[in-house]
Amino acid sequence: MTTRRVAVVGAGISGVAAALALRSHGIDVTVLDRGHRLGGRMATRTLRGTGLPYDGRVVDIGAAYLTVSDPAFRTVVDSWAARGLVREWTDTFHVSSPDGPQGVVTGPMRYAAPAGLRSLVEDLAADLPVVVNPHEVESVDRVPDGAEVDGERYDAVVLAMPGPQAADLLAADDPAAAVLNAQHWDPVLTVVAAYDEQCWHEFDAMFVNDSAVLAFVADDGRRRGDQAPVLVAHSGAVLAAGHLDEPASASGALLEALEHAVGATAKPTWFDVRRWSLAKPRRQEPSGFAFDGVVGLCGDVWGDGPRVEAAWRSGNELGGVVAARLA
Repeated sequence: MTTRRVAVVGAGISGVAAALALRSHGIDVTVLDRGHRLGGRMATRTLRGTGLPYDGRVVDIGAAYLTVSDPAFRTVVDSWAARGLVREWTDTFHVSSPDGPQGVVTGPMRYAAPAGLRSLVEDLAADLPVVVNPHEVESVDRVPDGAEVDGERYDAVVLAMPGPQAADLLAADDPAAAVLNAQHWDPVLTVVAAYDEQCWHEFDAMFVNDSAVLAFVADDGRRRGDQAPVLVAHSGAVLAAGHLDEPASASGALLEALEHAVGATAKPTWFDVRRWSLAKPRRQEPSGFAFDGVVGLCGDVWGDGPRVEAAWRSGNELGGVVAARLA
């Protein structure tokens, strides 16, 4: 019996979850990712050249945390926790606005990763035999009974990435392209600010409401558990859209808003601004994934919210469906 072959393009947590589900059903899986490291938007930055004692420290610059509600994902998170890869962080976030503090809000327990959220994707991917990166996929073409990825034939292909990126790989008249082209994503800028010492009111993380500049701030020392005086802030979409060509040009506005939001009494010793052109979907697709028999689509746009757990569920469920179809 011929072993079925599937290509998974994109090695964020959704793509890796899909690949693991396919492999568990005996499918021959090849994962292709353009990044030098896996993780997608569960991305990290290693601090270099800061002149501070914690050079070499990892900071989350993409997804900020993860939550758990799904029993299957709970099993994965419990495994990470047992091995020290994740830690409980907080269930309480502060709320602020341009006018000042507004109180606190409680919710589900947020989990953080001491080595950064990227380390969790890399841990999952360690069980995959064929991961090719960095590899920039140029095209995905349908052929009889399957698809070709850069000219190599597979029985099916999974595209685990934001819609505009996936649409770029397909022919303009591909049936999946219409779904992908209907997706719209907002950009975000992330600023990492490192200080000589903590100089702000104590908090874990903060939602910033009604701000034209900031949307979210995390105390990364409390998130990571080492108390390093590092803040990470995410901008609003409007500010980000105006500074995508030169993210650093937004640093003045970002740092001023950050100082006001957290009550910082000193300027950062070092800072850096990164962009995410496709950070957040404006609306969610109602189903957990899409699969038409040849092309599968998964990610955090599919399901009940742009969350790490939703991305994992989307990939895991799609992998099972693709495997069943091929069987």
